[in-house]
Amino acid sequence: MNSDKTSDRDITAQDMRVDGAGGRLFVRRWSTGGAEGAGLPPVILLHDSLGCVELWRDFPARLAGATGRTVVAYDRLGFGRSDPHPGRLDLTFVRDEARGAFSTLCARLGIGDFVVFGHSVGGGMAVGVAGAFPERCRALVTVSAQAFVEDRTTEGIREAKRGFDQPGQMDRLRRYHGEKAQWVLDAWVETWLSPQFASWTLDGDLPAVRCPALIIHGDQDEYGSTSHPERLAALTAGPATVGILPGCGHVPHREAAPAVIDMVARFLRREAR
Repeated sequence: MNSDKTSDRDITAQDMRVDGAGGRLFVRRWSTGGAEGAGLPPVILLHDSLGCVELWRDFPARLAGATGRTVVAYDRLGFGRSDPHPGRLDLTFVRDEARGAFSTLCARLGIGDFVVFGHSVGGGMAVGVAGAFPERCRALVTVSAQAFVEDRTTEGIREAKRGFDQPGQMDRLRRYHGEKAQWVLDAWVETWLSPQFASWTLDGDLPAVRCPALIIHGDQDEYGSTSHPERLAALTAGPATVGILPGCGHVPHREAAPAVIDMVARFLRREAR
């Protein structure tokens, strides 16, 4: 365990592992320990295609401090400190997360109602979660989520793949994913550039989202235009708020963390008590 000071609150971070269907998942939980957040649904974070718990950096602690809520993040199977994935990603992997690892995590940690927060493909997974558990999901937050496969998305992935071909670049992934690094990269590139995945969209999932949604996107996102937040907001059944961050790329919670934290804290105070 470790603790730090964020927004004048003592934040305690606890690491644990939970057993999932395909292997053990690494989980970290940030708690304020105060009475203010008692009874409030926790925020559960879903990471991006190359992400893991460690790559959220200090954002979860800062979010816990700003909202008074417990924040939970986990490494999906095959990522970070979770067990290796047994094979290739299914083309339905975005939707499958809700009934798979996410559901297992909530059961193991005794989580009932929750707020789900996802970055990039994790945002798509968060949409699936909100639609799968409409009675328990109190609010949805997406950051840089893709709603469909756009040319900008695939071009950005091809450019990133070329970057990882350069000497030493895979070391960046190994730092967080160890021996699973090549699988992590291949799972991202091969899935999203697959012809079979080209027709993927969230169109069938969004109408099942009935909770309030906050949809955050940078106007300079290299993996998706503002067509994505527009589509997300248009197709959700519940009320949706769109926040476009000027001059911001694909990782707003690092590039514009204070703005993102403020937007999320205000949204949750208003919509998810």
